[in-house]
Amino acid sequence: MGTFSVAVTVAHPTEPGSTARLELLVDTGATISFVPADVLANLGIEPRWAEREFETASGAVIRRRVGVASLAVDGHETITPVVFGEPGDAKVLGAVALDSLGLVVDPIARRLIPRRFLALREFLTLR
Repeated sequence: MGTFSVAVTVAHPTEPGSTARLELLVDTGATISFVPADVLANLGIEPRWAEREFETASGAVIRRRVGVASLAVDGHETITPVVFGEPGDAKVLGAVALDSLGLVVDPIARRLIPRRFLALREFLTLR
C-alpha cells in the first residue's frame, strides 16, 4: 500500500465557467480537502466561515479558512467544503469529498473506484 494522487478539476460551485486542474493526494485521514488558496481565489471562491482548526499528522494544530468548491474526478462531481491551503500545505483530496463523490480507495491498485451511495434501510423508533 502507499499514497497516490489523482487529477481533480476545481470550479466555483455556482459559476463554473473557469476551472483549475490539480493533482491532489488522496488521504482518507483528512476530513476536508486542501486546495491552494491562490487557486481558489483565481476561481472567485471566497472563504465562507471563520478559520477552523485542523490537526496535522504530526499532531500540530493549524488554523485555516474554509469555503465551498465544485470538485470533479473521473466524471464524478460534487460540491464540498475545501480548505484554503497555505504555502507548505499538502494538496489533499479528503474523506468528505471522496464520500460525496461516491468514490472509495483501492489501496492495492492505488486508485479510486465508484461505489453505491448508502441509504437508510430501516426507520428506528425512539421510545
